[in-house]
Amino acid sequence: MAVAVNRTTVDLSAYPDLVVIYLGLRVQSLRGLVSAFKLGPQIQASADAQPAGLLLHEQIFFSLFPLHLGMRQYWRDFDSLEKWVRTMPHQSWWINFLKDPAGTGFWHETYFMRGGMESIYDNVNAPVGFLKFAPHKQAIGPSFSARKRAGMAAEAPAAPAQE
Repeated sequence: MAVAVNRTTVDLSAYPDLVVIYLGLRVQSLRGLVSAFKLGPQIQASADAQPAGLLLHEQIFFSLFPLHLGMRQYWRDFDSLEKWVRTMPHQSWWINFLKDPAGTGFWHETYFMRGGMESIYDNVNAPVGFLKFAPHKQAIGPSFSARKRAGMAAEAPAAPAQE
């Protein structure tokens, strides 16, 4: 006997500035495995703290070999996301990664409800996502900033992370 499919959709009208971000951490060495297992609980704790504007945080498993872990986050708006990334503990994670990726590669892709996308791939040794099919360039100058990669003309609401 055939069973009817229960199809459901959502009304996102209450979230006109919704931002969805996929983040990935690819382990590239034994040292990276240690880094990933150390960082994972810290990231989960930061999401559990429910930063302002974070609507949902989900874990994602991309692959076992190489180990490639990630998350998907839904944010009320880009300003909330950007404000959070400029605070602790994220700020210290990012500064530490830029000094020493510790055997890992990191990437994110951001999608905006009002249109547009942006991405960054740091120390990623094999293409993933947009990097697999779109032309790429160095993330320097205006391309270093997520806000500028997304084509947002307004300045950031919070001061950038300092080393």
